Amino acid sequence: MRSNTLYIIIPCYNEEQVLPITGKKFHSKLKALIGSSVISDDSRIVFVDDGSVDRTWSIIQGYVASDKHYSGISLSRNYGHQNALVAGLIETLKYADMTISMDCDGQDDIDVIDEMIEAYNEGSEIVYGIRSDRSKDTFFKRNSARLYYKTLSGMGVNVVENHADFRLMSRRAVEELAKYDEVNLYLRGIIPNLGFRSSVVYYKRSEREAGETHYPLSRMMKLAIDGITSFSIKPIRLITLTGFMFAVLSLILIIYVIVGKLSGNTVSGWTSIMSVVLMTGGLTMISNGIIGEYVGKIYMETKHRPRYAIYHTENLGEDTGHAQK
Repeated sequence: MRSNTLYIIIPCYNEEQVLPITGKKFHSKLKALIGSSVISDDSRIVFVDDGSVDRTWSIIQGYVASDKHYSGISLSRNYGHQNALVAGLIETLKYADMTISMDCDGQDDIDVIDEMIEAYNEGSEIVYGIRSDRSKDTFFKRNSARLYYKTLSGMGVNVVENHADFRLMSRRAVEELAKYDEVNLYLRGIIPNLGFRSSVVYYKRSEREAGETHYPLSRMMKLAIDGITSFSIKPIRLITLTGFMFAVLSLILIIYVIVGKLSGNTVSGWTSIMSVVLMTGGLTMISNGIIGEYVGKIYMETKHRPRYAIYHTENLGEDTGHAQK
């Protein structure tokens, strides 16, 4: 059996309503795994407070004070879910043999953790939690998700369909992830690109235990844009192709106008001309926006700003000496 100290990384942002419920469930699961000798007694539940403005951090501190299997990381401000998740993974790298990342809302099925650990013991470095069905989703959400994955796949982005951030990663996999220093994080694309041996487990996603989701449609759209622009230049190539097509179309139109003029036919059509002008103007603005998205990402990357800053930590554990941060 492989080394078995498990750290469960749970990003939190304004979760005072749901944390008192799910925190105890995570703890019960961890204790059951320890009791059956599946994982080490040094294992932890690590809550990463992503700059919450409610009582989230004080609730986490209460958990840490109550049991040694709770840990906490408080970030200096809100850095976003992906950065908070990376902070938890990297800051616990020297303590954990394996990590499992999951959301705080209780929608991820904690019972499949057993299957994840089993796959890890069989040699998998990464184990993806994948939703088995979306029957409980609304029609719009179900079909927009399908379109989302098809779009990413069509753009050449390597993603695991119906997988969010519920996954197990070995120490070795996290060590390689830590070498990626980009600011614009899209973990759902980065982690499959690590190339390690991986496997999947399937689960049914539950309803949120309490509180409101922090991933509305606007943030999901931003995540989709980040996924495409962080891993593919196909949108730029599509702009080039569109520009070439319009150039050819314009040349044909010019020839048509000249031939019409020479033959004595008056070429009218103010409406059609304005339609073409407005259409090309709109496409130009869209194209500039796409290019601007890439330029903005380049701008942010060249600054080399840190992805997160830690304000305080609670009971992260003892360094096992297996790896360097």
